[in-house]
Amino acid sequence: MEVSVSKLVNFPLVLVLLVIVYPISSGAKSKCDFPAIFNFGDSNSDTGGLSAAFGQAGPPAGETYFGAPAGRYSDGRLVIDFIAESLGLPHLSAFLDALGSNFSYGANFATAGSTIRPQNTTLHQSGFSPISLNVQIYEFNDFHRRSQIIRCKGNVFSQLMPKEKHFSHGLYTFDIGQNDLTAGYFLNMTTDQVRAYVPDLMDQFKTVMKDIYDQGGRYFWIHNTGPVGCLPYILDRLLITAAQVDKAGCASPFNKVAQYFNAKLKETVVQLRKDLPLAALTYVDVYSAKYELISHANKHGFEHPLRACCGHGGKYNYNMKHGCGSKIKVKGKEIMLGKSCKDPTVRINWDGVHYTEAANRWVFEKIVNGSYSDPPLPLNMACHKQ
Repeated sequence: MEVSVSKLVNFPLVLVLLVIVYPISSGAKSKCDFPAIFNFGDSNSDTGGLSAAFGQAGPPAGETYFGAPAGRYSDGRLVIDFIAESLGLPHLSAFLDALGSNFSYGANFATAGSTIRPQNTTLHQSGFSPISLNVQIYEFNDFHRRSQIIRCKGNVFSQLMPKEKHFSHGLYTFDIGQNDLTAGYFLNMTTDQVRAYVPDLMDQFKTVMKDIYDQGGRYFWIHNTGPVGCLPYILDRLLITAAQVDKAGCASPFNKVAQYFNAKLKETVVQLRKDLPLAALTYVDVYSAKYELISHANKHGFEHPLRACCGHGGKYNYNMKHGCGSKIKVKGKEIMLGKSCKDPTVRINWDGVHYTEAANRWVFEKIVNGSYSDPPLPLNMACHKQ
């Protein structure tokens, strides 16, 4: 078959045009340069907020990485710490911590025990923080305004504050909702009653998101809630029947409520994409990552997935009265009762409620590449919509 010279000349040009007009999606997107992180959440991402307000989480917390308590309810780093490290940023300082904090790369508003909607109780009565998500957004609003006033003054504190552009270019991370579900059960609510208030949680979550968007926030990384029915403190404190225990040993009713919450959260994110057209919102399915780890612990190099590493006694090594780090006096001498296990690096649960550093690292490594995300973009591409 004879081919004309003109066609041969034009053929490469056509290829060039096709590459320009139809770029390969993975190669066309550049990596995001997030100068700061602003985090909202509960103990899953608290780097010192509750400790600053109500007293430090004592030893053996922090032993694996920090060598001492560091405001985290774990033996070491949390997922939010690994997120910061992967983006080349320092660990986040807690907004409530006045000592040694550097907010030039963002701030952490999360506190252990926090909920999306306020709880009509005190921390000492229930274990739930008074610093619910609406309070965290009050703190953020104040932080945004006052940090810029401090920067303008040019004093010694000015370099410890984020630049104004960091608020529009930074990454906003969320990990909250678990305590809203367990709070209902601890008040003896039925599963139907707990499910009934989930839509209200979503309404309050949307209000916070829109507030941040109105202040220039554009990039959001949103974790769903984990399998609460696999946590030792739930398995120990709430009644379940043998028929309600799944193959992994977790309590199915509580996991199903978490899945319902997550379905509603995903619907909310889809709606927010319409309401906030300039925003890039990434929904991250940490539930599936955590359940994979727990249900196939041995496969992933872990053991005793439903037992706390740090605790005292019982089937799950969890005791509400004698928790991780608890001490008793014997013949006038103080003895630690809630001791750490020999090797936290092969354990998933730290203290009955929270994850070990090893588990947090494993979960982070699963979610960072976007395989558990919607849209399926890695963390360093989360400034892109699709």
